[in-house]
Amino acid sequence: MTDDDQAIRVRTLFLSDFHLGTRDCQADLLLGFLRRYDADVIYLVGDIIDGWKLRGGWFWPQSHNDVVQKLLRKVRKGTRLIYVPGNHDEFLRDYIGAHFGGIEVCERALHETAAGERLLVIHGDQFDVVMKHARWLAHLGDWAYSLALLSNTYVNGIRRRLGLTYWSLSAWAKLKVKNAVNFISKFEEFLVEEARNQGATGVVCGHIHHAAQREIDGVRYLNCGDWVESCTAIVEHYDGRLELVRWVEAMAALAAQEGEPAQPLPEPARPARLARRTDGGAAAPVAAPGSRAVA
Repeated sequence: MTDDDQAIRVRTLFLSDFHLGTRDCQADLLLGFLRRYDADVIYLVGDIIDGWKLRGGWFWPQSHNDVVQKLLRKVRKGTRLIYVPGNHDEFLRDYIGAHFGGIEVCERALHETAAGERLLVIHGDQFDVVMKHARWLAHLGDWAYSLALLSNTYVNGIRRRLGLTYWSLSAWAKLKVKNAVNFISKFEEFLVEEARNQGATGVVCGHIHHAAQREIDGVRYLNCGDWVESCTAIVEHYDGRLELVRWVEAMAALAAQEGEPAQPLPEPARPARLARRTDGGAAAPVAAPGSRAVA
């Protein structure tokens, strides 16, 4: 049976913060998700490629190349792919309005769900006060975050030997450190206000690596999360229902239904030989109703 035979077909996928090009990207889990889900429209909501890290040294294992190839294959088969760059892949903001092999690049987008909701789709770094006013501090924070992820690797190596489940130090810190909690709260408020200003009933974003789905002051707030720690995505079903999928938990549930052992969370990728270059060529996508890119 092929991946296509097993795929769950949905109207829209919203994915962000892959951070391809870093050792912390959970590319194998992401590939598993992309094999399981097909969509009419896929929004890549920023920080898909980590240009900050790649500038400091090239890291691109085969699994990262496989993610790109999988997305391109979906485009060739008719999926509309809309890329909204973030701060880590901001080099693509020079190409706003361009199309590459059927991939549309836009600063933000307005998406209308099957239920008639209008969603502003934006990465969110534009509303990060640190990013706007103290860029050097943002880079310092990125270094500290990378250090926390490295600590995760060692902590969870010990936990596995003790038979314990995966635990994220950096995710715990986000929820426990008062300043981090306040930052997340302010970020959400700014995004909700921007959605309201754009006449939208909700907002889909990424950036802060904190998956969420809730209503704030009458506006739906959806954060895709990331594929470094949480491994999450926002899914729109054909009836317009929006779901936050936590893939590690969903994968375990699917394995239980199918009578298979659950897969362990893989280790972050290690250095490998350079992967083959990806080719462009893809057929023009079939546009799905109810969504438009905003240059």
